[in-house]
Amino acid sequence: MGAVQAEVKVMADGGVEAARRREDDPPLFYEAHVFVCCNRRPDGHRRGSCAAKGSEGLRDYMKARAKELGLRGVRVNMAGCLDRCEFGPSVVIYPEGVWYRIETKSDVDAILAEHLVAGGRVRRLMLTERDVPPPKEAAAG
Repeated sequence: MGAVQAEVKVMADGGVEAARRREDDPPLFYEAHVFVCCNRRPDGHRRGSCAAKGSEGLRDYMKARAKELGLRGVRVNMAGCLDRCEFGPSVVIYPEGVWYRIETKSDVDAILAEHLVAGGRVRRLMLTERDVPPPKEAAAG
């Protein structure tokens, strides 16, 4: 069996563009995989944390609502740090790779209805390329 080589495109800003699914890949196990950051940092941390901003309760609500809505093929999971703490609670939905900021149950309902049911996007909640964490401080040598 031959090795499969992933194509990764390095972008001008140093980021990478993810390889796309191939025709011979196995079918997706989930149609959509939703990761809700539930990372908790110590109180007073300069970057804050999604858990301190209520992400755990919002994740629980999202899981329950997705089930109530009968969203088969959608998995809502807790994630560790997604590295967008300043903008959180943060959520990312794959395979699209669309990022959102959620603050309320109403935000969760909008994402479930507009993104996961209707296939659209909730532009007012989206994190974009402008919403990036500050550079990491250089380690003391």
